[in-house]
Amino acid sequence: MIFKDKVVLVTGSTRGIGKEICLKFAELGADIVINDIGNEDQAELLITEINEFGGKAIFVKANVAVFDEASSLIEQAIEEMGKIDILVNNAGITRDNLLIRMKEDEWDAVLNVNLKGTFNCMKAVSRHMMKRREGVMINLASVVGVIGNAGQSNYSASKAGVIGLTKTVAKELASRGIRVNAVAPGFIQTEMTKKLPDEIRAKVIDNIPLAEFGTSRDVANLVAFLASEDAKYITGQVVNIDGGMVM
Repeated sequence: MIFKDKVVLVTGSTRGIGKEICLKFAELGADIVINDIGNEDQAELLITEINEFGGKAIFVKANVAVFDEASSLIEQAIEEMGKIDILVNNAGITRDNLLIRMKEDEWDAVLNVNLKGTFNCMKAVSRHMMKRREGVMINLASVVGVIGNAGQSNYSASKAGVIGLTKTVAKELASRGIRVNAVAPGFIQTEMTKKLPDEIRAKVIDNIPLAEFGTSRDVANLVAFLASEDAKYITGQVVNIDGGMVM
């Protein structure tokens, strides 16, 4: 149990990739702080699953796009769990549209959650980690933050911002024993990708050398590795997990 006695906070974690990350860390011995803007029922079910692994779990409701709520999330997690060893910034939304049709509120909503929310949580937890002179932050980016994607100018911009933020904070905090990395998933099997028409799925798979979508567990495995002592010499990196789509 390589994360025994470790506390992991995962934002946006009542379902999808965030939920799988929570379960992966729980399997490996960690205690978990679950976060979402709502979904209390799903959070309770996840707590039950985590408890089955023998770990402790709490749910803290907060909108990470609001700095005061992100700060309160960090404070409450530390108060109830004693510390935060690992922060995983997973919370994210999409509001897809072509640039010419995109509304200002669609742009603002995505940048506020995906980029500002990541900044808010990193800033809020950094002083705590600096005092302890240890800690790990892992940010969920996306391959579209590297290569772009038509109809996702807001999402691509937010994830490109997360990549730049990751590299900069990694440089700022390395001397304090804090590692900061990003994970950039490609097409992952989620509720959103399940809704894609068959012809679109086929076209996407044609562009993936491994010829299949990834799974949430694939992403969770990578996040857990980057958070572990096995990755103690890795910081400031963006690791694609995309079946070879971006090389």
